Amino acid sequence: MDKAEILKKLNDIFINTLDNADIVLKMETTAADIEEWDSLRHIMLVVEIEKTMKTKFTSKEITKFKNVGDIVNSIEAKK
Repeated sequence: MDKAEILKKLNDIFINTLDNADIVLKMETTAADIEEWDSLRHIMLVVEIEKTMKTKFTSKEITKFKNVGDIVNSIEAKK
């Protein structure tokens, strides 16, 4: 799975989890760019990403996520 495919899947997860059909993720997207992406929903996103992508993140990885690109890169490295 390449970065574009991972980004597409993440976009679907964000749309469903944050209940906002207008979300269009880019590698540079941060929580500040999406109003609904707060600390509680961040946890919900991580859980849903792990379930959908069949992967697990360490707490250290999660705390280093600064943007969507960091999440994509972490998933790609695990595949």
